[in-house]
Amino acid sequence: MFLSDYIDHTIKKLKAHMANVLTLTNLSLGGFAILFAVKGQLNASVLFIFLAALADRFDGTVARKMNIESDLGKQLDSMSDIISFGVAPALLLYQGLLHEFGALGSFFTIFYIGCGAFRLARFNVTESNGYFTGLPITAAGCLLTLSYLTIGYFPPHVFIFIIFTLSLLMVGSFRLKKI
Repeated sequence: MFLSDYIDHTIKKLKAHMANVLTLTNLSLGGFAILFAVKGQLNASVLFIFLAALADRFDGTVARKMNIESDLGKQLDSMSDIISFGVAPALLLYQGLLHEFGALGSFFTIFYIGCGAFRLARFNVTESNGYFTGLPITAAGCLLTLSYLTIGYFPPHVFIFIIFTLSLLMVGSFRLKKI
């Protein structure tokens, strides 16, 4: 009887934290992306960013379907997103190309991260009404990561334009319908 109660209690706990586990998976994958970027293993970094996006796609869905949404989960999701879709893609592009621009490359790398943090903070303090204000950081991070894959095809200054444009889109005031 005791074992049965313990197992039931454990299953209920796991169910209650399933979305947070996916969110922490997102954060962990973003952390690995950063570590691999720092070590110069940029293709592995790309892979980890896209795996983080996959985990991020499902954490909110799981929370809603299981009716376990929480303020803690919302905050944790934003903290994970700044790592996986703010710092990791910016560092990937910096290591892959922007470092060649010196201080300008450093500035736009940090500018992108700052705009992503601002966008997430704004999201956390506004009511959810079925719309995003500005480009979600997950989309911006995935687009920035995709741009890394085109480095050999475009002139280097194009990537300054890309990171600057994505930064401004994240802090923009336009509205996008949530899907």
